[in-house]
Amino acid sequence: MAQLKLEKRGHTALITMANPPANTWTKETLTQLRDAVKSLEQDKNIYALVITGEGEKFFSAGADLNLFASGDKAVAAQMSAIFGEAFETLTAFRGVSIAAINGYAMGGGLEVALACDIRIAETQAQMALPEAKVGLLPCAGGTQNLAILVGEGWAKRMILCGERVTADKALQIGLVEEVVGTGMALEAALLLADKVAEQSPPAVAACKQLIQKGRSAPVQTALPLERELFVKLFDTKDQVEGVQAFLQKRKASWING
Repeated sequence: MAQLKLEKRGHTALITMANPPANTWTKETLTQLRDAVKSLEQDKNIYALVITGEGEKFFSAGADLNLFASGDKAVAAQMSAIFGEAFETLTAFRGVSIAAINGYAMGGGLEVALACDIRIAETQAQMALPEAKVGLLPCAGGTQNLAILVGEGWAKRMILCGERVTADKALQIGLVEEVVGTGMALEAALLLADKVAEQSPPAVAACKQLIQKGRSAPVQTALPLERELFVKLFDTKDQVEGVQAFLQKRKASWING
């Protein structure tokens, strides 16, 4: 049975982590995720990506600690590298990525959600980066992406103090953007993905690039790039279509080009 399932629903790709009982990550599933996102990057008909976990209890519990039981540094290096490749590829996806957190999101299970653009959690979900409890650290972007979202204080509470947060607390501190009822995260994520399909794909890609630019560059660098990418959109057919559709009071028909 496939441990990472991919299906396409209109302009949205749905990736389901399906490695029971806790949807843990392995070298194989991380490689599959990296390659799936790269493939979706080339599919001009896909504008958004939703990732969720199979089952009712877990979004994902992260890495299987049995991988690290031997203390083998070569295994650690190999796993940290593929974790980085997979989740950084997800972060760089040109479209909008949405995590539908349907249960426990722990360690690398939370880190894959942090690598997405938007997170929707079910009310019973709980989130943590508990790696330091077992002598490790979040190596798949967790120390950086969590701090970007919730600030240094809460990142330190969760990582240094091992604090686990509920969905409501996650909403309060900015870790997730929406909380929905049990069993409703996937539906909410797919509805949000449908809204993405109403936007010009080249414009979305440019906007995402600019928003994330602020993570690594000062605003003085990003503002000229903002103007540059605005002008470059006039090379796209979707720019002409978007303006004409608005003026003609009709729905735009995007070609992602």
